Amino acid sequence: MAVSLLGVDERKLLAGYIHSICGIQLDESKQYLIESRLGALLEETRSGTFSELYNKARSDATGSLERSIINAITTRETSFFRDGSPFELLRHKIIPDLIDRRSRSGSRKIPIRIWSAACSAGQEVYTIAMVLRELLGGAEKYDIRLLGTDISPDAIARASRGIYNKVEMGRGIEASLVARHFVNHPDGWKVRDEIRAMASFRNVNLLRDFSSLGQFDIIFCRNVAIYFSPSDKADLFGRVERSLAPDGYLIIGSTESLTGVNVHLEPRRYLRSLFYQR
Repeated sequence: MAVSLLGVDERKLLAGYIHSICGIQLDESKQYLIESRLGALLEETRSGTFSELYNKARSDATGSLERSIINAITTRETSFFRDGSPFELLRHKIIPDLIDRRSRSGSRKIPIRIWSAACSAGQEVYTIAMVLRELLGGAEKYDIRLLGTDISPDAIARASRGIYNKVEMGRGIEASLVARHFVNHPDGWKVRDEIRAMASFRNVNLLRDFSSLGQFDIIFCRNVAIYFSPSDKADLFGRVERSLAPDGYLIIGSTESLTGVNVHLEPRRYLRSLFYQR
């Protein structure tokens, strides 16, 4: 089947639709991204044009094609210990301070709630789990709950399996950590059960209400809003703020800033890392 290139009107049509379902803004400079990411769906759905693909997605009562488009557009590269400074911050500053404050309450187990708001295939969540395991040992004194969410159903399925190939395992993670926290698997390496048990995963669209997730001591929301409009970004972080415990910590991407976003969060710096608190 001959596949047409994305026309100007089609780009606006698809860009508007993509923005409506996942918040990502794609201007004319991102035409190549729509073509490359959605091209395979033209073949799969036997669509002759991108307009036809759009019409099929809008008329698909099952939502299956919409999910496929979300999977294609939001798929992104990630790795264990990506931009290592947030995890150094977690190890040397945030967790010790949090435990110190929580231990004064006299609770039998100290609760630690952490949310990775765009966890992709799970590497960020499992990196956090490994940091906690290395820092706190068996963690019998702690009630640790890690939540990973992502808009992509495929990403959540992969995160839940916790299986990574040799290429993924060769990026960012030390061999000693692999030996301690993973086991061999026919497809590469699998997260050990004790690490996997620390985390749960859910399919969540951050454009929509997520207040039912509860409150968290630490929220990782890194590189989520880089393609969001200013209004969508402000709305997102306003709701993220409400999901943060009163003394909680927000960690965003190293190239991101909340400057100009109307939230009651103040930037704080520790060594080379920046985090936000009320």
